[in-house]
Amino acid sequence: MKWRCMCLVIHAPEDLRLTEQAVSDPGPGQVIVKVGMGGICGSDLHYFNHGGFGTVRLQEPMVLGHEVAGTVAAVGEGVTAVKPGDRVAVNPSRPCGACGYCLEGLPNQCLDMRFYGSAMRMPHVQGAFRDHLLCEAVQCVPVAPGVPMQLAALAEPFSVGLHAVSRAGSLLGKRVLVSGCGPIGVLAIAAARVHGAAEIVATDVVDQPLVVARAMGAKRTINVATETQWVAEYSANKGSFDVMLECSGNQRALRDGLEVMRPRGTVVQLGLGGDVSIPQNMVVAKELSICGSFRFHHEFALAVRLINEGRIDLSPVITRAFPMAQASEAFALAGDRQRAMKVLIDFSAEAQAA
Repeated sequence: MKWRCMCLVIHAPEDLRLTEQAVSDPGPGQVIVKVGMGGICGSDLHYFNHGGFGTVRLQEPMVLGHEVAGTVAAVGEGVTAVKPGDRVAVNPSRPCGACGYCLEGLPNQCLDMRFYGSAMRMPHVQGAFRDHLLCEAVQCVPVAPGVPMQLAALAEPFSVGLHAVSRAGSLLGKRVLVSGCGPIGVLAIAAARVHGAAEIVATDVVDQPLVVARAMGAKRTINVATETQWVAEYSANKGSFDVMLECSGNQRALRDGLEVMRPRGTVVQLGLGGDVSIPQNMVVAKELSICGSFRFHHEFALAVRLINEGRIDLSPVITRAFPMAQASEAFALAGDRQRAMKVLIDFSAEAQAA
């Protein structure tokens, strides 16, 4: 049989269309997931507002989205890990498993990566903002009964924060600075808290995200646009923080962060931006380590497990969910940092009928 699905397809900046497409029956090792919830990511916003980011541009219509969870509707031959009716979070990362990096245990660096809703390659990798998604069974991680679908949809961005923490090394007893409190920043706070950080301080240039940062576990939050003395306070005696999770991609945030780092501290760069300059002499004199953090892999299952077990409450991150038919309104709200943190699309039949 042929399945049908409704998809959110971006054609050009601010040209988002609800489109019907055919879905093939699941083949060996595949499943069809009836998508329940999907979170709007920063990359989705770049495609919606600008048609891409940097050198990555839309060259053909593309289904958006990669942060989704839903219910298994059908399974293909040989699938035993999940069955129809199971609630699952879908890992959007599909490394090839055969290139040198995959074989080295670095699948997030795969040379032939297929990541949902990405225009980095041509043809584009179509995304998961659709009410029925054909995917590989290995991408599905079971969601526990009673866990709200909107929390399960946060597994992907939470994984990004968990991977960043893994790049920093042990956080037990450490003082952690998180700069940039968008969705990834506040979820990085959650990840740092789970991994035993003794104290977390969060910074941003807008007050509203800092409210969520406090709810996620930051002991102190600082609006660096108005509290201009914070660097002087924390840079005394060569610095205060053992680890910095830099989530803004802003040069000023990075430079200020280096000022307040303790000697031999570790800076993990998550935020994406353009070329930046850094105070090289300070990095040398303090013996600082600076490393990048890109996507995730093994952390996805951990993220779902932490959500399933209720070991972290991610609900403060969620702003609102919109039915698929109101996707343009959802994207407009998601792009407003004064009013929104994480905006979701509700793909359920009940939401469409309401």
